[in-house]
Amino acid sequence: MWPVLWTALRTYAPYITFPVAFVVGAVGYNLEWFIRGDLQQPAEEKSIFELREERKLAEIMNKDCTEVLSLKDKLEFTPKAVLNRNRPDKANSS
Repeated sequence: MWPVLWTALRTYAPYITFPVAFVVGAVGYNLEWFIRGDLQQPAEEKSIFELREERKLAEIMNKDCTEVLSLKDKLEFTPKAVLNRNRPDKANSS
């Protein structure tokens, strides 16, 4: 008799556990809501992406966009090509 009972419980376990879990979850949700009370919804915070975009916009607004580096100044900081290191005629030309 026990093997038949265990087989039946194993077979119908989802049909038994789902309603029980649903009732326990609903009772827990309502109990937590009752204990906490009716709280005000917190103010919506801005996302990290929105904060970053606002910061970048503020930096652009405070910066003078007409002052840019010349092309010669930018080229001074570029690294020399790796392949030109062993060629003395190209490595010392700059």
